[in-house]
Amino acid sequence: MQRAFTIETRGQGLYEFTPDVCDWVADQGVQSGLLTLFIRHTSASLLIQENADPEVQTDLRSYFARLVPPTNDPAMAYLNHTNEGPDDMPAHIKAAMMPVSLSIPVGAGRLALGTWQGIYVFEHRDAPHTRKVAAHLS
Repeated sequence: MQRAFTIETRGQGLYEFTPDVCDWVADQGVQSGLLTLFIRHTSASLLIQENADPEVQTDLRSYFARLVPPTNDPAMAYLNHTNEGPDDMPAHIKAAMMPVSLSIPVGAGRLALGTWQGIYVFEHRDAPHTRKVAAHLS
């Protein structure tokens, strides 16, 4: 079983789509299996992260912004790929550091996520984007 999820982003940040994935898995009737998610972009990532306290998402975004600043920051002057804006190459670096695919066990017809875990697209670009995540359930 396969499906594509579409996540609309509004700039850098984490965008949860756990409910959509959980509903789709439940509708498939699979009691035991494995869900694989894969983001079809090179400037965004997938994360399983806490979904109870929004400060976690804020702190993650702040941390990665400090770790990999935009190319107009003097510390990033060594980068060559700058023609798509100061956020583009840093977005590629962040995507290279974080997962672009996730594997989540399915048991008793549900995702085996922990109590406070959610599935997120981590958008690394400043502008809004439409992100596609491919899902495969077996």
